[in-house]
Amino acid sequence: MPGEEQRSSSPKGDSAHKKIGFFQDLNWRLEAVAFAALFGLLRALGVERASGFGGKLLRTLGPLTGTHRTVTRNLRIAFPDIDAAERDRLAIDQWEQTGRTFAEMAVMDRLTPSSGRIDLVGFERLHAIRDSGRPVVFASGHLANFEIMASAILAAGVPCQVTYRAANNPYVEVQIRQSRARYGIKLFAPKGDGTRELMAGMKRGESVALLVDQKYDQGPEVEFFGQPVNASPGAARLALKFGTVIQPLSVVRLPGVRFRVTAHEPITVPDTGDKAADVLAGVQAVNRFVEDRVREHPVDWFWVHKRWPAKVYAALRASET
Repeated sequence: MPGEEQRSSSPKGDSAHKKIGFFQDLNWRLEAVAFAALFGLLRALGVERASGFGGKLLRTLGPLTGTHRTVTRNLRIAFPDIDAAERDRLAIDQWEQTGRTFAEMAVMDRLTPSSGRIDLVGFERLHAIRDSGRPVVFASGHLANFEIMASAILAAGVPCQVTYRAANNPYVEVQIRQSRARYGIKLFAPKGDGTRELMAGMKRGESVALLVDQKYDQGPEVEFFGQPVNASPGAARLALKFGTVIQPLSVVRLPGVRFRVTAHEPITVPDTGDKAADVLAGVQAVNRFVEDRVREHPVDWFWVHKRWPAKVYAALRASET
């Protein structure tokens, strides 16, 4: 489900990859061997031990990286009123969640709704979508193990194009695709340049699943935690074009490597005839939805990426001096 763009899954799949030198190709192959070995180990450990291993590993190593500064700054932007000790605790705890999510990628075929580890709330909405045969735009953010949402959509029987960001290493990308195929994800579509593919899929009656909380350098400016952000207009544009709703989903991590996936009240993009204003309203609505979910369970969000524009971080740094 996560993603921004599509790249070739084969190192020789396009002219750019044909120009890759011997040492780059060798490095990719070595990385892929290491990746396969790690995923093999995690699968051998089983769901709970793999998740725990990933959580402990990043809880230990994450705070030692430069990315930890991004985490703490993001927390200061989002929650300026909580005390420093609480922010520090949250910064450490979110590393454990991130580590668990990465490790769980290796065992996602054991974390489907049929596994008994996922509680589904409001999924009569998804069943109604399935029975109607009309596509919707699923939208969410990087909440807990966000791969769970794609698994839940497909388990509900809704044909859906799931967006993703391809790995830079094409050999690793093949392994990731194979891993996702094990738990039912067979429809892949890029974001950004993939608008044509997404629209074609919706014309066929396939829904689209998008994560809307990535950094986006262009697009309409909306508010996120009281600060301006440029947000992707894709979900609102598609919903408006096809006369359908945005169906927001959320996932919360529960004890014992269990999750709760909730299908919330659909978001209707206004259709006043002022397309720019209508899209802006839809984009603000989905970003407000993500913000509300983060406020409910802040430890579950993916705090390691720079969500806000440079001017917001610059203002924060200025206040630190």
